[in-house]
Amino acid sequence: MTALGRSTVRHVVALPHRGEVVELSWHGVTHTGYRRAANEDSYLADVPLFAVADGMGGHAHGDRASDSVVRRLQAAVDGDFVESDAIAEALRLATWDIHELDEEDRGIGTTVTGVALTMHDGRPVLTVFNVGDSRVYSFIGNELRQITTDHSMVQELVDSGQLAAADADSHPEANVITRAVGFSTEPDIDFARIPLEPGMRLLLCSDGLTKEVPSERLRLHLAARLSARETANALVDAALAQGGRDNITIIVVDVVRAPESVD
Repeated sequence: MTALGRSTVRHVVALPHRGEVVELSWHGVTHTGYRRAANEDSYLADVPLFAVADGMGGHAHGDRASDSVVRRLQAAVDGDFVESDAIAEALRLATWDIHELDEEDRGIGTTVTGVALTMHDGRPVLTVFNVGDSRVYSFIGNELRQITTDHSMVQELVDSGQLAAADADSHPEANVITRAVGFSTEPDIDFARIPLEPGMRLLLCSDGLTKEVPSERLRLHLAARLSARETANALVDAALAQGGRDNITIIVVDVVRAPESVD
């Protein structure tokens, strides 16, 4: 388990040439859970990049894979904003870091999902990226929205109409993913750009949370409007109360202030 960055109740980013600011508050937390011997998750939480990685490969091997990803992402940052090309290059480099670790051809890899503060056409936006089945949600106006799409076998079944979405997490192959960083293959990354809105909350998490806590319960925790720290810790407690069968990693980011969006 690797935890990079920090948690804070106030971080202000001045926007270049605009006289405006973005203010964020966030908290990251990880827990081994009750069933696993080791924590193979890692996370990075600091402006401009927040990311959660869920390693695979068993004990220290999965941990080293997720560690490689968050360290490469941290190294890609130079300033208060980061572009998608830098994120893609960091994940490509992490792939080959992981390849070097896999001396016995065990099959080592990791999911990664994250949110980056990016400038687009002179305005701040959020760039969401994803490989695997860790998730990013946004919470705005009491509505929870899953921004990322799982790269998993059950998601393909849902997309094709062969499985109801409500049955996905209980499916016997729910842990089978179709994309990862590692396995000596160039990463296939989904990117999405979303507006940065005052008052929005972001939830980044590994599947140790989402396989224990249903979406409506996630929404209610975010709607309670406790601090980022209190919310993240309450979500960990909720996952543990449901059994804590996997490692649990959560980052909650609050957008305290941001320029109003321009249509």
